[in-house]
Amino acid sequence: MSIQEIRRDLALAAGILRKQPFSVLIQVSNRCNMRCSFCQFWSNGVRPELELTLADFERLEAELFDIGRFVISIEGGEPFVRPDIVDIVRILSRRHAAVLYTNGWYITEEVAAELFTTGLSQVGVSIDFPDAARHDKKRGLVGGWERAWRAVEWLRDAAPHGGRQVHVMTVYMEENRRDFEAMLAQSAARGVGHYITLLAIQGTRRDPEGGHWPTEPISEDLLRLWNRHPHFRVFQDYLSLMDPFLEQRDMPACRAGHQSFNIDHLGNVAPCIEKIDEPAGNVREEPLADILERLAEADAGRGCQECWTLCRGISQVLGDGGSPRAWRDFTTRLRSR
Repeated sequence: MSIQEIRRDLALAAGILRKQPFSVLIQVSNRCNMRCSFCQFWSNGVRPELELTLADFERLEAELFDIGRFVISIEGGEPFVRPDIVDIVRILSRRHAAVLYTNGWYITEEVAAELFTTGLSQVGVSIDFPDAARHDKKRGLVGGWERAWRAVEWLRDAAPHGGRQVHVMTVYMEENRRDFEAMLAQSAARGVGHYITLLAIQGTRRDPEGGHWPTEPISEDLLRLWNRHPHFRVFQDYLSLMDPFLEQRDMPACRAGHQSFNIDHLGNVAPCIEKIDEPAGNVREEPLADILERLAEADAGRGCQECWTLCRGISQVLGDGGSPRAWRDFTTRLRSR
C-alpha cells in the first residue's frame, strides 16, 4: 500500500470517528443495457450530453475533498454505457476510496486492465443466481450470467491485489436465498469476495413485483455462512439487523442525509438512492457543502424504514462513530489490500 493510500484511509477513518459525512453513491448514468425485474432506473435515462461531465466530476471530487474523505460507490444504470467511465473512476479515486458496480456485460480483458490503473479500491459484479437461466431471466438479457463471471475473472487477474479487490454482488431475496451458499462456493472457487444487498422494493424506481423479501428469518443463517466463508465480506452488524428490518422492529433511525447521501446522473443530491425524487439541490447550481447542510437539517431519513440495502447498512453500522464489531470487520475482512 502506498503512502498516499495510507493517508487516505487514515483520513477516512478519522472522519467516520468525528461523525462527518463519509459515504456517497453516485449514479454516473441511469442508462442500462439490462432490464432487471426489480429496477426501473433505466427508464429514467437521458441523452449522454445531459449527464454529468468530466468537468463536473472534477469539481465534485474537489468539493468532496474539502468536506473529508469518502467511500464513493460508482453506480448506474450501468456505468460502462459511458465511454469515459475509466476517466470518471480515475477522477473520483484520486483522493477517495472508490468502489465501482457493474453488470459485467461491457468488461473486456483490456478494459479490466485499464480500470485498475485508476486507483480504484474495489469493483463488484452483479450475479444473482448460481445458474445462467434464472440470472438472465431476472436481469432481462440472455448471456448476462456468462459475461458477468468472465468479467469477474478478468478483473481479478487485472487487480493489483487480486481477489481482495473484486467481489460478486448479489441482490438477496426470497427467490435466491436457498441458493446463496452455492453462490458462495462459486465465488470462492474463483478467489474473489462476495457481498449481498437486501432487495429494495419500496423506493423510487423500484418494482414491488420484481422480487420478494425473504419470508423466513435469515440473520442466523447468514451469520453462520459469514463464519464459514471468509470471503463473505459484509458487516456482521448488517446481517444481524436483517430480521429486525424484515419484521419492522427494533431498527435504528435511518441516517440518510447525515453521513451518507446520493448524487444522480444529473447532479441532484438526495438523502439516498431510494429517495432520488426528493433532491435538496444540484451540484451544478450551488456548492455541495450548502446542499448537505440543508439535507441534514431536513432529516429526511427520520422514521423511514423502507429499505435495508447495503448502502444504508454501511452508513448505519459506521454512522455515529461505528460499533467495535463494525470497526473490526472494516479493518480486517472488508479490506481490499
